[in-house]
Amino acid sequence: MSRFLPHNDAQRMKQWLLLRSLSGSLTRTLTRAPHSPSTPRFLCSATPSPTFSLKNVTKSNFDSSLADLRRHVRNADFVAIDLEMTGVTSSPWRETFEFDRFDVQYLKVKDSAEKFAVVQFGVCPFRWDSSRHCFVAHPHNFYIFPRRELPVDGPSYEFLCQTNSIDFLAKYQFDFNACIYEGLSYLSREQENEMLRCLNSGCEEQMSLLCHSMKEIRDKPLVSVADVLFSERMKNRFNEWRNWLLHDRNGGSQFLETSNDTKPQFRTIFFKMWPALTLNGFTAHQLRLIQLCAHLLLHLAPKRRLLRLDLIRKHFKDLVYIRSSGEGSYSELIVYTESNNDKDQLMKEMKDELHREAEREIKTAVGFRHVIDLLSSEQKLIVGHNCLLDIAHIYNKFFGPLPLTAEDFVSSVHKYFPYMIDTKTLLNTNYVLMQLMKKGGTSLSKAFASLCPRIASSSKKSGLAFQPSVEVEVQVDDMRSSNWNSGAKHEAGYDAFMTGCIFAQACSHIGIDFKKHSSSENLAHNEKLQMHVNHLYLSWINGDIIDLSTGIAASTLRQNPKGRYSKILFSNIVIVWGFPSHLSAKKIRECLYKVFGPISVTTIYHLDETAVFVQFSKSELVSDFLVLKETLETAYDPISVLHPLSELLEGGNTCAASYEVYKEICSSPISKIKFADQAKAVGIKWKTKLVEESKETVKTLEENGTDDAPDSADKSKNSKVEDVTDNPNPNPSDDPISTSEIIDSFYAAQTKLSKRIRTTKL
Repeated sequence: MSRFLPHNDAQRMKQWLLLRSLSGSLTRTLTRAPHSPSTPRFLCSATPSPTFSLKNVTKSNFDSSLADLRRHVRNADFVAIDLEMTGVTSSPWRETFEFDRFDVQYLKVKDSAEKFAVVQFGVCPFRWDSSRHCFVAHPHNFYIFPRRELPVDGPSYEFLCQTNSIDFLAKYQFDFNACIYEGLSYLSREQENEMLRCLNSGCEEQMSLLCHSMKEIRDKPLVSVADVLFSERMKNRFNEWRNWLLHDRNGGSQFLETSNDTKPQFRTIFFKMWPALTLNGFTAHQLRLIQLCAHLLLHLAPKRRLLRLDLIRKHFKDLVYIRSSGEGSYSELIVYTESNNDKDQLMKEMKDELHREAEREIKTAVGFRHVIDLLSSEQKLIVGHNCLLDIAHIYNKFFGPLPLTAEDFVSSVHKYFPYMIDTKTLLNTNYVLMQLMKKGGTSLSKAFASLCPRIASSSKKSGLAFQPSVEVEVQVDDMRSSNWNSGAKHEAGYDAFMTGCIFAQACSHIGIDFKKHSSSENLAHNEKLQMHVNHLYLSWINGDIIDLSTGIAASTLRQNPKGRYSKILFSNIVIVWGFPSHLSAKKIRECLYKVFGPISVTTIYHLDETAVFVQFSKSELVSDFLVLKETLETAYDPISVLHPLSELLEGGNTCAASYEVYKEICSSPISKIKFADQAKAVGIKWKTKLVEESKETVKTLEENGTDDAPDSADKSKNSKVEDVTDNPNPNPSDDPISTSEIIDSFYAAQTKLSKRIRTTKL
């Protein structure tokens, strides 16, 4: 190039080329070479975080990964977990509300765990390395997909998908193909036990039924000429082979093994300790005919779980037909037995082999539950973040159906996992941590960014970036790093890693010195954690905490500063649904104020557009409201039209009940989108569900109505109150209503209601 440029220009070009070469070399060196603490960092402000991925586990590498995980869990000080699900709530009204009592909160968690699937399970054991004074984390990310691995009766697995949850997973690059095609299936303990029971108790019965079925087939005469000729030819071939075995084994005539194409139709082998003849190249119909020529012991492939025996006494009582399963295939055999005892021995061995194969296949179908069994058997401290729903999923998917009550659930979970920590509960109930986090949130990502800023450097930094006091290194197979970030936010394995890091830093902040920690010491027994072990949030919204050790729900620990309703009294609550859609909470409140006074109602809370909670200022107003509603709906007099509550009762579909009915509706497995439709689907047929006190009050009013009201009111009300649907559309009187009757009706209702209120106050 210098030949075509002036001297100065050529010189400048050489300098530019040299500078560019040096710049490129320097850039590559700074980018690729790791920095030592003594190396100057000229053009780089921080060391790039190693980006090797966490350990993703599917069907292809499950066995080897499980073996590694067993070693890591046994050596761990605690194990962090996290789950990704296909949804959270099956209908809007099943979301958690501040008006949900602890037992209702559990029912909503139960419904979610039963209806949605787990698609990813994160497990991250943390081990304290005393030589390096740091924790070593081993994050595992298991893909889960519920499929039927065994041919059991009944429908295949079904689960719901919530669009928001699926969209969330897709947003963070969830691999749906890996989940569906390579995800690990599982059997719960109850499913496994049931299959083993069926295997042990049903084998003899199954053999008896199948023998009867084969007897019916055997007794049917052969009507086709081709079938008759084929059967006779097979009898001759089996007779020749049998005679050859009995008489000509010492050098006599040779049994001719005919061939079909390249594979012989008959070939003599040994099956276990018995001589046998293989059958190749026959159609299914021909094999069926062959079965009728011999004693039949049919050993099918284990996926079909069948063992057949046909005691045919017409031909070859010493020959037995067997179908033996192999590696992905099966072979048809005719086996020679010398005696009945010999035949019984063959049958026993075949039955035992089938039983063993079936047991092995059931154990294989257990799948991912081996991980859960490992966590349960090792009884390590399990750490989660706001993890009650996760625990409910684990119980429902891998142990058995969820118990009906929160108390039974707690006792059952505690049996399998005796030590648990909820980091969200820890951050919001420990005074030191509350002061530390008061300016930041306690969601998983915010707490991780605050307590573990260096690991979370790729996340948006919080103003509470504390200097980490506990080092955490990550090891995946042979790769290990003290400054690791997989970039896989919201993968279950990475979220489990985040949860464990938060717990480690939180322990340090409350005074736990891991440098003095012994590997033989159970971290759950540390005195600084005793107040937090087994305390899980039932609901973060209202702050209810349940103790897995005792089953007591600490509803008094409502510490949520965001709560709008500081004092919720469930005995003061009535639920109303099916009212006219145009009524707002404000309008409903105004209707109630007109009847019960301006301070009678403290809260109106919408579950959805079809239902509201009404919290009265006094518990007796619940009964007053239900009694009055029932009275107005059964009176059929002018007051039912002109009363202030008539707007709420317009349309005749308004229903009301106490809080216990709300719990009853929540306990149903049915999930309709609207609460009013849910109540109808559950089987609620009445319009007003009275509490026992209210029923007695209505009965008293009916009996004493003539003494307290003018005569005109007597004619307007004399109906039963137990079930208003017995006469939903009565025919009112066709007589014209006078003004005096309307006024008298008002006086009658006012007198009865006043008496009821006075009686209640006494």
